[in-house]
Formats: sequence, structure tokens, C-alpha cells
Amino acid sequence: MLSTLRNAWKVPELRKRLLFTLFIVIIYRMGNFISVPGVDTTKLSSLTSNGSLFGFYDLLAGGAFSKFSIFAMGVLPFINSSIIFQLLTVAVPRLEQLSKEGEEGRKKIQEYTRYASIPLGVISGITIYVTINKAGALVNPSDKFSIFMIIFTVTTASTFLMWLGDKITEHGIGNGISLIIFINIISRFPSAAAGIFKMQQVETVNFVEILGLTVVILLLFIGVVITSLSERRIPIQYAGKTNAGRMYKGQSTNIPINVNGSAVIGIIFAISVMQFPMTIGLFWPDSAFNKFIATSVYSPFKESNWQYLVLYFLLTIFFTWFYTEVTMKPEEMAENMNKSSGFIPGIRPGEPTAVFIERVLARVSVLGGAFAGIVAISPIMADTYTSFKGIYFGGTGLLIIVNVAIETIRQLESQLVMRHYHGFLN
Repeated sequence: MLSTLRNAWKVPELRKRLLFTLFIVIIYRMGNFISVPGVDTTKLSSLTSNGSLFGFYDLLAGGAFSKFSIFAMGVLPFINSSIIFQLLTVAVPRLEQLSKEGEEGRKKIQEYTRYASIPLGVISGITIYVTINKAGALVNPSDKFSIFMIIFTVTTASTFLMWLGDKITEHGIGNGISLIIFINIISRFPSAAAGIFKMQQVETVNFVEILGLTVVILLLFIGVVITSLSERRIPIQYAGKTNAGRMYKGQSTNIPINVNGSAVIGIIFAISVMQFPMTIGLFWPDSAFNKFIATSVYSPFKESNWQYLVLYFLLTIFFTWFYTEVTMKPEEMAENMNKSSGFIPGIRPGEPTAVFIERVLARVSVLGGAFAGIVAISPIMADTYTSFKGIYFGGTGLLIIVNVAIETIRQLESQLVMRHYHGFLN
């Protein structure tokens, strides 16, 4: 990784791209410390407690929600819009047709995604206002102009952030939106380390416990790297054919299926389902529903109960499998393979090929979902059963930063190969 960055820095064009990316990141981080007026941030600490939906929201926003800066909403409206359009591509024939039209079709869907993120941002802004109002965080709840400014500010800032991400993708290195989320997550590491150091100072934890936590984090990190690089390759053989009087030999290739391809989406869906009842209960704190959800020893939505961990783990596996099945489309893969005179050795073309691919996808997605479930529940187990209370040490964020880092380095390497950089090729 370091050698790739060093080699990229020696290429003038790539150096400009790296500097441009760094410049945009600095602008973004500066905006993360510009507070929205009219909000008492001290009242938001309970909403962003570890493991909660708002805590996960704050993680992806780089702590902007707990500080309620102008980027409090982050790029979540764009992420939600992207997920919605990926699912709609399967259900809406027009979008499905666009997805098959190559690069132009994908650009059109991406344009629709950007447009849809704006009304989703307005809805999210209204939801955020209602949430902070229920938490008593508004300085002047009766001021209508203040309410409008809060919704307008976070929505406009989120749209601006989406534009910054597009500029990184166009003129910088890597996927801009992914890099913004990457920067948000790693920006939380210093505060987490400071929290652990403070615990040691007040003798809440000892050195052996810190060492044990470090070992667990390292094991999780190694596991995430291995699974992120792991692939199940389905071998494909293309028959020889004649074109314009010339004979072309058959070729062998494969379909790579990444083990962690849908893990992050599976966790996002799972945590949304798990925290939705608790979020609804916050609006009626004295209701019997909220008392059961938040205090009952039988509640599967209370984080300190073992039922929560089991249900969260199973939902992560289910949504990872579901998202893989929806997006990969085994029937379409088998059809395209048959049109190109390709086949899987030992498997008949057509329906048997689609069934075989579906079985492989199911096994890989369940395996990846199980590992993602372990990663997802690890921080909650640490918070519930150890002395490290209130320390969010990774989990889902670890999956994201490893995947983004790998993809960014791969893009740098491809850029170097395209420019025939002598030092890299040797």
C-alpha cells in the first residue's frame, strides 16, 4: 500500500489527483466543525449512545450529528437513494432496461439517484428536527424560522457533500462518497483511543484488558482483510468459434464472487430493523410499548439481552443473502453466458446453470453474512459484557474502511499500469 502511494506520488498527474482529494477532504473536515445555530448539543449525547441507530448514524457522519454541524446528515440521503434505486432496478422494467444499456444507462440511473437524494434529504431533515425536538435539544422550539433554517441547512449541506464526492470521483482518486464515509469513520479513532486511555487513568480497566481488546481488534481486522480479498470463482469456458473466416480458440475465465460483497448493506438493513422499535419508542417514552422494548428482559430489541445479539446476527445473514440474490441475478448471468457460447464445466447451459450459480451465491452470501454478523455484534458484546463501556471500537466501520482502502489502492494500481510506470511494473 505504501509503495503504491509512493509510486503514484512520482507521477505528476496522479500527484495532482492526490492533492485535489486531500484538498476536498480538508474542506469537508472544516465544515464538520461549523455548528448549526439553535441546537443544544449536550442533549444529543443520549441519542448517539453506542450501538443505537443514531450512534451508527453519527459514526457514518464522522461525529457531525453529535456536534450537530452543518454536515450532520452526511451523505446518508444519497446512500439511501442508491440502495432504493438498486432495488427498484429489479422491480421497474424501465430501470432494468437502463441498467443493461452499458455506461450510458448507468449514468442515467446515477443521475436519477442524485435527484432523488434531494427530496430524501428534506424528509431526513424533517425527521432529524422531530428527533432533536423530542430530545429537548432545540434552544427555541417555538421559533418557526429556526426550524426552517435547521432543515434547510442540513439538507443543503448534504447536497453540497454529494457534489464534493462527485468532484473527488471525477478529479481525485477513488469513489468520492466512499472516501467521505472512510474519512468520517477513521476520524472517530482518536476519540475512542482517548476514551480508553481515560478509563485506564481512573482504573476502570487494567492493562491486561486493554491488551485483550487490542488482540480482538487485530483479529477482527485480519479477518475483515482476508474476507474482503476472498473470492469464490466460478470457472467459465467459452467455445471456439469462426468469425469472418477466422478461427478463434476457446477461452477460459471465471466469475469472481466476493465474500464480503453485500456485508455492509446487510448490516445497515439489520441495524435499521433492530433499532426501529427503539426509535419509535423514543417518541412515546411513557407508553407500555416503549417500556417493554427498553426495559423488559424478554425484549429482543434491548441491547443488553442475549436475544438482541442472536436476532441481530440472524438478520445480518438474512439481509446479506437477500441483497446478494436481488443484485446478482443468476438467471440473467446464465442467459448472457449462453448467448456468448459460454458454459460452466460439468453444468448444462440454461436453467441448470442458473440453479448452480444461485446455490453458489447462497453459500457465499451466508458465509459472508455470518462473518459480518460476528463483526457487527462484537462492539455490542464488548459494551455489554466487558469494562469497556461507551467505547465503539470498530465492527461495521472496520468493514467499510477496509473495503474502501482496498478499492482505492486497486484504482491507484490500475492508474499506474495505464501509465506504464516503470518503477511499479518492475
